[in-house]
Amino acid sequence: MSIFTLNIETATTNCSVSLSKDGKTIALKEDNDKNYSHAERLHVYIDAVLNEAGVYSKELDAISVSKGPGSYTGLRIGVSAAKGLCYALNKPLISVSTLKALSHQVACEEGVIVAMLDARRLEVYSAIYDSNCKQIRDTQAQILDGNAFADYLNQGKVYFIGNGVEKTKTIINHPNAIFIEDKLPSANEMSLLAYQKYKISDFEDVAYFEPYYLKDFVALKPKS
Repeated sequence: MSIFTLNIETATTNCSVSLSKDGKTIALKEDNDKNYSHAERLHVYIDAVLNEAGVYSKELDAISVSKGPGSYTGLRIGVSAAKGLCYALNKPLISVSTLKALSHQVACEEGVIVAMLDARRLEVYSAIYDSNCKQIRDTQAQILDGNAFADYLNQGKVYFIGNGVEKTKTIINHPNAIFIEDKLPSANEMSLLAYQKYKISDFEDVAYFEPYYLKDFVALKPKS
């Protein structure tokens, strides 16, 4: 019997939804609106992928959501939508690491992958994976400087991916640094990861699950 999973990614400006069948994406709808249009578009995109694939919501086996780190507001919107669907449809909730899914966009035979998301000022949220996307360093919030990731860069190629790349490439100057630009987390890569978790019943408690913010939310004063 086929396993259908609805996957929701809202950790960055990319509002992304996919529908997967046995771990393979069969429908994808996403848009990188710099103004964070998740609240307006997320449910529209959910309906769109279900309609495109000809799958009814009651046929879903699970709902997966990108758990962070990332935008506080974006994560809240995605998790709230996922929880609502799980309650309404009585389906299990699966959480997928935002950075792990991002690392799966890199195809390399050697070296390491640094999946990174932009934080405030010179800070990034990052995690490090080997060429098979197995995590080899925990997710951290770190301040960038010229020596950041030096231990890995001195050993071989390091692939940097995510919206933290833009400022990282202006700070790190090393021949082993490979910067993959204009890439954001997508629900497309969540399909396989969610399916793998479904097969081992790695589900979240819908009532108590919260996004992985990594740091406390800080409200910024609007510019006058």
